[in-house]
Amino acid sequence: MVGISGASGSVYGMRLLERLRRAGGIETHLILTRGGEKTAFLETGALAKAIKDLADYSYPLEDIGSRLASGSFQTDAMVIAPCSIHTMSAIAAGISSNLLIRAADVTLKERRRLLLLVRETPFHLGHLRTMVSLAEMGAIVMPPVPAFYHLPKSVEDIVDHTLDRVVDLLGIANPAAYRWNPESTQKGRD
Repeated sequence: MVGISGASGSVYGMRLLERLRRAGGIETHLILTRGGEKTAFLETGALAKAIKDLADYSYPLEDIGSRLASGSFQTDAMVIAPCSIHTMSAIAAGISSNLLIRAADVTLKERRRLLLLVRETPFHLGHLRTMVSLAEMGAIVMPPVPAFYHLPKSVEDIVDHTLDRVVDLLGIANPAAYRWNPESTQKGRD
C-alpha cells in the first residue's frame, strides 16, 4: 500500500509507485488524500487521475469499509510518502477517521511494515514524542533527509536515493541502488 498525504514531497509517493511497477510482480494499492492531490498538482502539475493510474488499485479516502481497512486483507507493507504531521499524529493516536489512517492502523496491528516519510522541519517536542510513540508501535519513521555521498546531480537523484532506502526496507531486490563505497565516491571527485 502507498499513501500520499498533503505534505510537500508528493514526488516521493509518485516515484515510488513508478519504481514498484518497474520491479514487476508487485501489486500496488494507493490512497491519495485531497491534500495530496492538491500538493501534487502544485508541485508537479500531475492530476489525481495520472497519480491513480500509477497504482494497480486506488481507493477513495472516505471508503473506510474498503478491503484495506481489514487485517484479513493480506498486504506486505505500507509506505506513506510523504506523510504529513497531521497523518502521523492521527496514526499515533489511533484516530481512524479515514482510509489512509485506518490502513496504517491495520498495518501496525497486524505487525506489518509501516514506513512514514514524514515531511516537516523543524520538529518540535510533540512531533518527536509522536515519532517515538510510532517507533515503539513498530513503525519506521523515515523523514526523507538527503544524503550526498552518492554525489547527486539533480533533485531527482536525491529523491531516488531516498527511495532506494525505502525499497531496501521493503525487502525488494534493488540491484541498481547506490551502495556506500568510499573508493568510488573519491574517484567521482577526481
